[in-house]
Amino acid sequence: MENETVMEPAIRIQTAVRAEPTTEAARQAITLRGVNFYYGEKQVLFDIGMDMGENRVTALIGPSGCGKTTLLRCLNRMNDLIDAARLVGEVKVKDRDIYASGTDVIEVRRRIGMVFQKSNPFPKSIYDNVVYGLRIAGVRDRRTLDEACEKSLSRAALWDEAKDRLGESALSLSGGQQQRLCIARAIAVEPEILLMDEPSSALDPLAAVKIEELIYSLKEQYTIVIVTHNLQQAARVSDRTAFFWLGRLVEYGPTPQMFTNPREKLTEDYITGRFG
Repeated sequence: MENETVMEPAIRIQTAVRAEPTTEAARQAITLRGVNFYYGEKQVLFDIGMDMGENRVTALIGPSGCGKTTLLRCLNRMNDLIDAARLVGEVKVKDRDIYASGTDVIEVRRRIGMVFQKSNPFPKSIYDNVVYGLRIAGVRDRRTLDEACEKSLSRAALWDEAKDRLGESALSLSGGQQQRLCIARAIAVEPEILLMDEPSSALDPLAAVKIEELIYSLKEQYTIVIVTHNLQQAARVSDRTAFFWLGRLVEYGPTPQMFTNPREKLTEDYITGRFG
């Protein structure tokens, strides 16, 4: 009976999402249609269909194991690194199917940067961390690298704290600073989209606030998709919110509506803390 209760609203909402008029289709950065995902024989995402707006923050919420991080990793093909992982359906970024035959996966990951739950600076200097991706891409001109370093650290709200320490180890930074450094490293290669998987969950409250302020400011330049268990954070930083349950998209809409007047009882129960 529990599966019947969950599955029925999920399927209904999915159909509604696909049927919405696309009057602003040109402004959609990411489009998902009929996305199903498998780890071997186990299916973990079911018929996901949604559009994510350009220069907007989209939050993916739901209890642990509901598929939101799996979906996030589908958006830059990080799941390709897992044996027997398989996606069926269509994932388009700026109208280009990133799963089409012949797609350059390295280029996909350059266009779509990712920041992980636990900050992962390289055991190198702050400077070398920021310009790492550019050097891998073949950039050698020192002036270009210097400009990219300053620009990226400034966008990540870290320049004032790090400009006199660029030669020091990135591991000497605080946890919050390390996470902002990872954001600077991700944006140094000028991606179009930033994916963030629980970017502040391992940080103290003050550092988490700085990350939230940063997310809000970065959407002027980037489309951002964030996975978070923190419902207050989703309410504060996102423009649209998607609620997942057992690998299905239950409800997706403007964040104020999702948190004040959700259409689905399951969404309301989760947001009000009745489960999850």
